[in-house]
Amino acid sequence: MEDFEEYIRATEPSRKERAENWRTAIGLQAVDQLRTSDYLRETARRNIEGEITIEEAQALVRTYYERKIDRTPEDDETEEADRVAANISRILSEPSFAFSVVGITSIHRRLFEGIFKFAGKIRDYDITKKEWVLRGDTVLYVGADDLRRALEYDLQQEKEFSYQNLSMDDTITHLAKFISALWQIHPFGEGNTRTTAVFAIKYLRSMGFQVDNELFAEHSWYFRNALVRANYRNRLQNIDPEPIFLVRFFRNLLLGEKNELRNRYMLINPPEEWKGEVERLKTENRTSTEQVPNKLRPSSPDVEQLIRAIGNDDLSVKQMMERIGLKHRPNFIERYLNPAIRDGYVAMSYPDSPRHPRQKYLLTVKGLAVYNNKE
Repeated sequence: MEDFEEYIRATEPSRKERAENWRTAIGLQAVDQLRTSDYLRETARRNIEGEITIEEAQALVRTYYERKIDRTPEDDETEEADRVAANISRILSEPSFAFSVVGITSIHRRLFEGIFKFAGKIRDYDITKKEWVLRGDTVLYVGADDLRRALEYDLQQEKEFSYQNLSMDDTITHLAKFISALWQIHPFGEGNTRTTAVFAIKYLRSMGFQVDNELFAEHSWYFRNALVRANYRNRLQNIDPEPIFLVRFFRNLLLGEKNELRNRYMLINPPEEWKGEVERLKTENRTSTEQVPNKLRPSSPDVEQLIRAIGNDDLSVKQMMERIGLKHRPNFIERYLNPAIRDGYVAMSYPDSPRHPRQKYLLTVKGLAVYNNKE
């Protein structure tokens, strides 16, 4: 996807961020075979340039379709793609994130309000979906009576999970399993994959990862099919859930690897000419991460020293300085702490109150990945 490439290559941070959010938002429409309009792209460019705000962009798109008189059946699909893309771009631009049932239902409501009557509402009926990658079969989704309990359980299990002492291999495997299980619940009548993708991006960012949104923009259809294969079982055909495709997506996303992402290799009972490649993907050795991947390696020795000093503890500024052996607080803040927080390795225990009297600092999952890969 070449949309907004000139802005993404640019050095101006705010334009680059807005361009990345828009490209991801537009790319995600492919999970439901939708395409955005030229009007949406032009509106997005105006927002990227700073001519209009994201709120104004949303309003313009909404008004454009409200005033459209001669509508075709294709207009309904394009309107959904345009309005949802604008909504995704806005959510991705916001720093706030709620890791809860309320949080994920709020994302669905904000994405599809004015599009679906059931936006933000957990479904009260069972569903099936014919999947190309399953040759028309469906994943078994959670039944309507158990949806809220399933969401609460999966989110609580993730909250209680500890990433301490995990290698980056195991961290990615676990994250893929969690996102896969969350998607399999399918709590809404429509729009589950786009909601899951936005929730995943926000969650990974909250953990300190600098998510390469380009993967969601370029490979959203692969992302959906990988989720399908990670949750599909057919005993009669001797097919078990296969997570390797989703793991490869997340390795590209978080480590910058270049694993080949091809939808056709996920097709069950593939043609003979594809079988060799499919088996190779399933049995290949995982890339070694004994060394810290370059994408996770701190940009300075000072930041890495701080990561080693914090370890698995929650420390105050004074305690961190004592462990490193520094006495000049402004120097420590400028060279060690601020870069570590900015790059997503260290987080505050009271992020909404930076001057909280009991403020402590701890490693994010990204920071723990560096710490656990001791050389």
